[in-house]
Amino acid sequence: MMEKLIGIDIGGTKCAVVTGYNEKQIMKVEKKQSFSTNIYKDPYELLEHCVKMIMELVDGSLKEYSAIGISCGGPLDSEKGLILSPPNLIGWDHIEIVRYFKERFHLPVYLQNDANACAMAEWKFGAGKGCHNMVFLTFGTGLGAGLILNDCLYRGVSEMAGEVGHIRLSRFGPVGNGKMGSFEGFCSGGGIAQLAMQKIQEQLQKGIRHPLLSDGCDITAKSVFEMARKGDALCVEICDIVAEYLGYGLSVLIDILNPERIIIGSIYVRNEDYFFPIIHKIIEKECLPGAAQSCKIHKAMLEEQIGDIAALTTAMG
Repeated sequence: MMEKLIGIDIGGTKCAVVTGYNEKQIMKVEKKQSFSTNIYKDPYELLEHCVKMIMELVDGSLKEYSAIGISCGGPLDSEKGLILSPPNLIGWDHIEIVRYFKERFHLPVYLQNDANACAMAEWKFGAGKGCHNMVFLTFGTGLGAGLILNDCLYRGVSEMAGEVGHIRLSRFGPVGNGKMGSFEGFCSGGGIAQLAMQKIQEQLQKGIRHPLLSDGCDITAKSVFEMARKGDALCVEICDIVAEYLGYGLSVLIDILNPERIIIGSIYVRNEDYFFPIIHKIIEKECLPGAAQSCKIHKAMLEEQIGDIAALTTAMG
């Protein structure tokens, strides 16, 4: 019988519950339901909704399913099965999530930091196949990294390895991961929105009202990049700043870790054509030549399915 798996992807903006299976080294998503994280103020209300979604997806029977994998933003303790106050999940303090689902479903349950889970998914099933040393960057609501070093996932002594979003790249700038001017501040959905709002406020004080302030228009990374592609000068400036700081952050990782590949998800996947020429120039200027030449930058091959496949990969244990 084919081994079927259940995955739960908990993000700062949205969550998904999926079922799937590994067939001939390809992870296939079978069914999926997603919903907004923000509609649930209490973590356990959200988890209870996940329980209902799982029962719907498996048609009320778990007999074909072997395990549940949970991918969630850190910090967390994967050994003890705890979520420990992630910055993008307010109120999720010491949540015993593994125990919660084990008691409900009586299946093995595995928990993994989302960046680590995505790194494993890309390593096993995506752009990292055949790689011995690679870095995966989330570049979504927040910014985190998963590190595959010498064919092993590197977690660090307290599972804090890969928190690259906390690196300060500038004394001033958008706030990310609790730090002004951080890598996450410049290179995340929330940070890009902050940067855009700051630039728009500067214009507003000069008597210029930017189109992003119009009714029904949300200031998001998506809307900023869409307007940049239409030639809006302010949005082009914002996107150039983001690309430049992405280049600086990548240069630090390349010089320290000397990886074969850096794989970037989410916002980068949708805008690789915009980012790549800028980051390539900065890496060429900033990095040690040998390290830069040895490292290739790729968008996540699993693209928009990466969160789903990461959660299912986590269920493999």
